[in-house]
Amino acid sequence: MERILITGGAGKVATLLRTGMRRPDRVLRLLDIRPPAPLPDDGGGAREEVVIGSLTDPHVLADALRGVDAVVHLGGQSRESDVRDVLESNMFGTYQLLEAARAAGVNRLVLASSNHAAGFQDRGQTGADGLLPADLPGRPDTLYGWSKVAMESCGQLYADRFGMDVVCLRIGLWFPKPPGLRGLALWLSPDDGVRLVEACLTVPSPGFRIVWGISRNTRRWWSLAEGEALGYHPVDDAEVFAQELIAQHGEPDFDKDPVLTRVGGQWCEIPLGVAY
Repeated sequence: MERILITGGAGKVATLLRTGMRRPDRVLRLLDIRPPAPLPDDGGGAREEVVIGSLTDPHVLADALRGVDAVVHLGGQSRESDVRDVLESNMFGTYQLLEAARAAGVNRLVLASSNHAAGFQDRGQTGADGLLPADLPGRPDTLYGWSKVAMESCGQLYADRFGMDVVCLRIGLWFPKPPGLRGLALWLSPDDGVRLVEACLTVPSPGFRIVWGISRNTRRWWSLAEGEALGYHPVDDAEVFAQELIAQHGEPDFDKDPVLTRVGGQWCEIPLGVAY
């Protein structure tokens, strides 16, 4: 029986992921500071375990990691916030998780990084194929984005020093449908999100990798090559929502509009450290 720990297990992304990751031979262990909502009964007897507590509590982490085969790390602060919050929740919490996983002998971790780790990268940095590589150096747009760069580098430290397999997902917009024009390029569908995580969990010995978390969007300008190298082959395309989004917001200009040509979009303009 495979057991996978999902941190931030009560969150919106975790809820999308839980639905698609249910298997008869798998247990999903959910760690969060609040209880996750139960999933609808799918008739297959979804197997879930719940651990309530904080990523910054080593005793909670030791319990959560007992008997675990792999970790999907979604927990922490998911928006821009003050520096103490992002330091505690994202940087320190991720370090605590990696260290606890090492101590428990759990060697496969998938870390939810963010497009905001590379927010000030733009289309001018695209490669010969016209697409932005996933493993560009961090160029954060916010304190939140800075914390994700730190998460990635901590993951690389544990991969290099201890031989752990750590895959960081620079996630675009992981929603049931694209929330705006940026989503025509950056959307990650719920089903493709499951495909991405499953690929990261099953590929043999990836070492340390950084991958864009997007679907096979017609208007994408981020590369899928790094994900495809791990066995991630997305099938969904935000273009099915294009007519609706353009009618609502106008025709997008992915060549000139800074909201659409910078990885972090409007996050490059918000005040640092202001929660919103």
